[in-house]
Amino acid sequence: MSRAIALVDGNAFYCSCERVFDAKLAGVPVIVLSNNDGCAIARTVEAKALGIRMGEPWFKIRALCRAQGVRVFSSNYVLYGDMSARANAVYRGFSPAIEIYSIDESFLDLSDVPGDRRVELARDLRATVRAWTGIPTCVGIGATKTLAKLANHIAKRIAPLGGVCDLTDPEAYDHWLCRIPAGEVWGIGRASLARLEAMGVDTVADLRDLDPRPVRQSLTVVGERIVHELRGLSCLPLGLMPAQRKGCAVTRSFSARVEDRPTLEQAVAAHATRLGEKLRREELGTTHVTVFYHTSEHDCGAPMRSVSTTVTLPEATNDTLALIRAALHGVARTWRDQGARPWRYSKAGVITTDLMRLADSPRALIGGLDRERSGALMAAIDACNVRFGRGTVVPARAGPAETRTWSTKFEMRTPRYTTQVGELPVAHA
Repeated sequence: MSRAIALVDGNAFYCSCERVFDAKLAGVPVIVLSNNDGCAIARTVEAKALGIRMGEPWFKIRALCRAQGVRVFSSNYVLYGDMSARANAVYRGFSPAIEIYSIDESFLDLSDVPGDRRVELARDLRATVRAWTGIPTCVGIGATKTLAKLANHIAKRIAPLGGVCDLTDPEAYDHWLCRIPAGEVWGIGRASLARLEAMGVDTVADLRDLDPRPVRQSLTVVGERIVHELRGLSCLPLGLMPAQRKGCAVTRSFSARVEDRPTLEQAVAAHATRLGEKLRREELGTTHVTVFYHTSEHDCGAPMRSVSTTVTLPEATNDTLALIRAALHGVARTWRDQGARPWRYSKAGVITTDLMRLADSPRALIGGLDRERSGALMAAIDACNVRFGRGTVVPARAGPAETRTWSTKFEMRTPRYTTQVGELPVAHA
């Protein structure tokens, strides 16, 4: 039986999640903004029709949105992540082999499904996801990941297909590849497209028919791989097991400029606390913590400064208290007083790039941590935060949420309906 990969993609996923819990949003232009309500990162079809572009700053489109009745929301990542998990639970009922590619996209292996039943199964999947989660999806099917991605693009834009395109069907394959511009292929950016146009490539079929060797010379091995994938030769296997994380970062823009050291230290400590939670969830540890903070280039006339420093730990750890100590040492090492015109910092973060399995990491001969005591304490803190909500127990240096004047703005965020009991919708008689 021929190989078949399906890509299932949630349509305007963040906006669709908002629509699930507010029926009045149906047919209304909706956008979702990035952290600190900075710019548009999700748009419904109706919003796109008004000319709102991806990444457009909120301050530039505020007047347009008010005039056109666009509903605007702050990012609600807790809700979106939970809705993504629910959608993937539905996908597993249709295929046991799944690669979660992003929060709104997943690859499914449909190779065991007969060719004449794949479209029917894809339509059933779409209907089931819509009925069980409320999320509208499109499904693209191809012999490779690249073809599945292309098929999904076609399914989204060609309404008569009903949200499903199957490029494992030879007729559909021949029909669409000569009608879709090469620039729509996954992995072809602006620079690559310019080189392909110089080679006489207009359509996906033109790209597929190129000799892979000159493509490799012009577009590196990535371009050669794309040509092979378009011919049905798989070069990108399905990643059923997520690869071990190599690095981790917790960075946030401040909701207001930070000028004093205590506030910056509280922010960095809070980021280190979140870093520890992430590492413990995957049983990883780190021996280095990089701390950075900088001003904004948009503060015209204000003094500019950007600093970064790396603190080395005696041995790998995911202990929040040890990470906070390292992060604050980094701040102490780099902080400078400016006097009458203090630097106005706009963003800070902590980053690690040397993650390893904590159980397999070497121990320090001098200055090591008491892992048994540390592990018990961190487990108790994590258990409290799981049971009573994140932030219930935090180190004093990180401060409770209500004292964080620098914290990211979510002024238009909807409730976290599916994960917070106190934010469940209330029905009135």
